[in-house]
Amino acid sequence: MEQVLKESILKHLEERKVIRNSQHGFTKGKSCLTNLISFCDEITGSVDEGKAVDVLFLDFSKAFDPVSHGILASKLKKYGLDERTIRWIESWLDCWAQRVAINGSMSSWQPVSSGVPQGLVLGPVLFNIFINDLEDGVDCTLSKFADDTKLGGEVDRIQRALDKLEDWAKRNLMRFNKDNCRGRKNPMHHYRLGTE
Repeated sequence: MEQVLKESILKHLEERKVIRNSQHGFTKGKSCLTNLISFCDEITGSVDEGKAVDVLFLDFSKAFDPVSHGILASKLKKYGLDERTIRWIESWLDCWAQRVAINGSMSSWQPVSSGVPQGLVLGPVLFNIFINDLEDGVDCTLSKFADDTKLGGEVDRIQRALDKLEDWAKRNLMRFNKDNCRGRKNPMHHYRLGTE
């Protein structure tokens, strides 16, 4: 059933051109290589024009786990999925439970109130839909491979872009793993993500 639903959703997304060109992960006809080539092409174009640019590598903390089911449902509606499909997805997400096992002892089962299953057929598609609007209002180049994101652009625009990305993360109940966010050390420009 999951595979049938996935194909239906992907057809809808492709027909309406919903998923942005910046997403290369779990996207038909795209790969790590297309991600790298398109990003490098954008950035080297700016360098060729004589612009000072920086590149930052961003990573979401436990990317698939904090995905809010309510926010995801509203995004599915926004992108025009039919009500029955959305209800099925909500029901499917709401039926998950988990427990912890330590040294042979088990906790009781607890409902999972957020997240999309990463190892199953629908998880990556739903995650792509969830972060599709990440670059709204960002005036820099953003290139995504699932949850791994590269941000590049003119140095005077990077901080504004980071502020917008941090605002998006807060509105969508996500967090960046600031320990895994990287950029080269630029002595002339210092950036922050949130308060760090």
